Amino acid sequence: MSQSLPTTDVIDAAELRRLMAEDPNVRILDVRTGAEFETVHIPGSYNVPLDTLAEHVSDLADTSHPVVLVCQSGGRAGKAHGHLSGAGREALHILEGGMSGWQAAGGETVRGTVERWAMDRQVRLVAGAMALVAILASTVFAPAKWLAGAVAGGLFYSAVSNTCAMATVLSKLPYNRTDRCDIAGVIAALDQQEPNPDSVVDSTSNKELSA
Repeated sequence: MSQSLPTTDVIDAAELRRLMAEDPNVRILDVRTGAEFETVHIPGSYNVPLDTLAEHVSDLADTSHPVVLVCQSGGRAGKAHGHLSGAGREALHILEGGMSGWQAAGGETVRGTVERWAMDRQVRLVAGAMALVAILASTVFAPAKWLAGAVAGGLFYSAVSNTCAMATVLSKLPYNRTDRCDIAGVIAALDQQEPNPDSVVDSTSNKELSA
């Protein structure tokens, strides 16, 4: 059903809903951390954290069905798009606004039993805490103020370059990691034929189960 594919790499929540309803071959690839994915995700999506995707980009690029990339707000999905398109992947799209945009638009979600903070919220917490501690410490040790300046500079660079070193570090913490990513299963799912209407996708474990 290639005629249903959008003509732009960026699609909004309404367009994704239409694709999900009209084209069962569309695959949704969520590149957030495993913990973020387990907290909330789009039904039928597959979780491949960005760092895992980068390690398997050739295999993921060499698959047949159209893919929509999702993260929390769009930044990580943009990086994943760069990795995959650079490896020759076509029929590749980004969900505008990520999960935040999808939820704001009333999109259907699957929620886990454990609530974990999204990565951008974790970054704000850590950056804010570091800056606050540095300002307080500077009242007794003046040079500590430069730590607050370094945090501000890092946030400025993050916005300009659309990268975030702090997020990369935080994503490697046990709090943000799970053993749920079945990369072989995801690659197989991206290649399989139209899903059996009598089956459902267990998105949390990336396995297909009989309904």
